Amino acid sequence: MTSFDSLWTSILDVGQHHSTGGYRRFAWGDADLTLREWFTGEAAARGMDVEEDRNGNLWAWWLPSGWVGEPTGAFVTGSHLDSVPDGGAFDGPLGVVSAFAAVDILRDRGVEPTIPVAVTAFSDEEGARFGVACVGSQLTTGALAPERALALRDGDGITLAEAMTKAGRTPTHIGADPALADRVGVYVELHVEQGRALDLVDRPLAVASSIWPHGRWEFTFDGEANHAGATRLVDRRDPMLAFASSVHSARAAACAHESVATFGKVHVLPNGANAIPSRIKAWLDARAADEATLSTLVAAIEAEARAHCSNDRIELEVLAESITPIVEFPAEPRERLRRALRHLGDIPVLPTAAGHDAGILSAKVPTAMLFVRNPTGVSHSPDEFAEREDCIIGARALADVMAEWVSAEPADRNVDG
Repeated sequence: MTSFDSLWTSILDVGQHHSTGGYRRFAWGDADLTLREWFTGEAAARGMDVEEDRNGNLWAWWLPSGWVGEPTGAFVTGSHLDSVPDGGAFDGPLGVVSAFAAVDILRDRGVEPTIPVAVTAFSDEEGARFGVACVGSQLTTGALAPERALALRDGDGITLAEAMTKAGRTPTHIGADPALADRVGVYVELHVEQGRALDLVDRPLAVASSIWPHGRWEFTFDGEANHAGATRLVDRRDPMLAFASSVHSARAAACAHESVATFGKVHVLPNGANAIPSRIKAWLDARAADEATLSTLVAAIEAEARAHCSNDRIELEVLAESITPIVEFPAEPRERLRRALRHLGDIPVLPTAAGHDAGILSAKVPTAMLFVRNPTGVSHSPDEFAEREDCIIGARALADVMAEWVSAEPADRNVDG
């Protein structure tokens, strides 16, 4: 059994729901805390010092022999350990497992790093519990204000501050990391592909070129609660009608703009089988190839929703919950990845419509991404899948990239003597 195999199998049952087979690994919940303990244990088994930063992100350090002081200019790799509701096994954990496996591969090869190496697990990437994605990396880069983050609430009304406190953390310390740019020389994130582009060209790996701009918008449709049986159709102010029409219109608008738009999360009040709803709260996820198209798309969806609401005497409020601009991964790290992997043949360079911590960190540090083939293209689902052989190719490729980076002589080596 390879190092990858043993790491992978050791977390397969954590947070897996017995009936759906999907994973429910939500930020600061039991499964998340178990995976944090797993991360710390795997780091300790490799003699790596673990740091949990002020925002809950985990860092496991492999320092050069004789290194003195704080790490600087490090090669950092990893991903996240949380999931969407009933998510797949690969989204996030594949990158963390592959990072530890890559460290093992380099040590087996006898490689001694000349710069610090870190394996990371960023906190609350999916935003499944508190509604905002990439909380850990957004806080660290200063993209998310601490006061806003602490006030975020889950479906049970528990704030992020309360959840962190219950988990034994000190939420008042969260915020931007002023040393991030000094600490991280490059961040390389390996991730399962969320789509079928690699399967269609029959390649196991790709390098990311960019991340589409994307965001989440909260739509609140306000009508009037009433009796489902006794209320005449003409007397109803049913927000479900406007919402349902808006879902259909969003799909049409996405097709027209060669983009994607999804209403995937819905809260219905009072949510009774024999009651006309009073309110529908729904979250739109929209993504496009460029920012202008995304803005036009969302404006079109909102305009259609308002027209539907007007027809049914419904009030509508639309709030932008989070908007992430386009990320163009820098050419130098991307080409350096391709050079390190040239022995594998031509490596495709592909854009992605999925958001990642690498995209958030790119505002502050050089970043790059590797994708591992997903033969079905299914993600955010229990059916998400990658072949073992492709995963191992990915871990070895990450090791090759790591070796190329950490074996080069750094410009300013902070070692004793």
